[in-house]
Amino acid sequence: MRTALPLLPVQRVWEPVIDQHETWLAVNPIQGCPKACGYCYLRDRGQTLVRPAELATPQRTVDLLLASPYYHPHAVLALYTCTDALATPPNRAHLVGLLAELTARGVRNPVCLITKCAVTEDVIAAIRTARAACIPVIVYLSYSGLGPDIERGIDHGALREAFPRLHEHGIPVIHYWRPLMPANAEPATITHVLDWAARYSACSVAVGLKVKPGARRQMTELWPELRHQDLPLEAADAVWPRKTWDLLVSLPDRYPNHPFYQTNSCALAHVLQRPDTHRIHNTPTCAANHCPTSQRERCRAAAHPPVTTESIHSHLTWLGMPAIPAIDFDARQRTATAQGALSLRDRNNVAQRFVITVRAPRADDERYWSGRLQGSGPLVIDS
Repeated sequence: MRTALPLLPVQRVWEPVIDQHETWLAVNPIQGCPKACGYCYLRDRGQTLVRPAELATPQRTVDLLLASPYYHPHAVLALYTCTDALATPPNRAHLVGLLAELTARGVRNPVCLITKCAVTEDVIAAIRTARAACIPVIVYLSYSGLGPDIERGIDHGALREAFPRLHEHGIPVIHYWRPLMPANAEPATITHVLDWAARYSACSVAVGLKVKPGARRQMTELWPELRHQDLPLEAADAVWPRKTWDLLVSLPDRYPNHPFYQTNSCALAHVLQRPDTHRIHNTPTCAANHCPTSQRERCRAAAHPPVTTESIHSHLTWLGMPAIPAIDFDARQRTATAQGALSLRDRNNVAQRFVITVRAPRADDERYWSGRLQGSGPLVIDS
């Protein structure tokens, strides 16, 4: 009789310490999370239910940031996207050290932290010190009304209390209302979340369920209706339950002074009081956001620098493209169309640097999901 071999643990897969995402530069000197949220994109990379690993000290992290071809002084930095910055005492100590290092080195990029954990006094003190040194630090509190069966290891009481604690200290909060799926689609759940979050946050970013390439089975465990193979899950910006999608229209009536965004870049522009630099203004995506008139006017009045095909080619060379595809640039529409594949990270960086739209075929080995900025739309599912 053949004895079954035990399953080997999933091999941990590491992200670059400095990477370009759709909205921001991801800064990941610590990777791995002791939590186990069912929808987490780290799960199939062996990076959940593990001890966070330090890949770079705070000093080395800033060295890598400033040396990265993706870095520029106006980029938003998202710290610790491959862990939760507040999940463990070593994580929090690293964060305190990294904020101090950014301050000492004169880095003044906006900084974002995304967390579901309690906000401790040492972290509040470090954020306030950084903000006093003119580093705009914004905290994203990821709170969507899901329970411990899906967000395993999360203290939801402590997460709710983080809202007034940060508000009390004048630290800007963006309510990260995601993912949205049948488990938290009921109106009672939504109002329980938003009645609290809208009191203490500058705005909400509402996002459905992201399904990256290869994650269909993982997400089907949470949402069985996604099992149908004809659904274009990976091509969608996000997948939404019909009940929540329809409710979005009426939310501004209940929360008239609380902006709701489906695009994270617009939420950041609002909180940072600067114009949209992701070419969202005056598009259908812009119209779908519930945005203050003052912010729409800021975006409308923005003047962007001229761009040429040569400057785009030069920047792609700087990014290390081995073979630069032909680029067609429409200056009037500020849209560059590449006649060959570009990675999403390179496309995103070019778009953000020059405040243009970049279109290109998707590479066959692309691991990241497409978003609104690449032209993907929502997929609404009747559940």
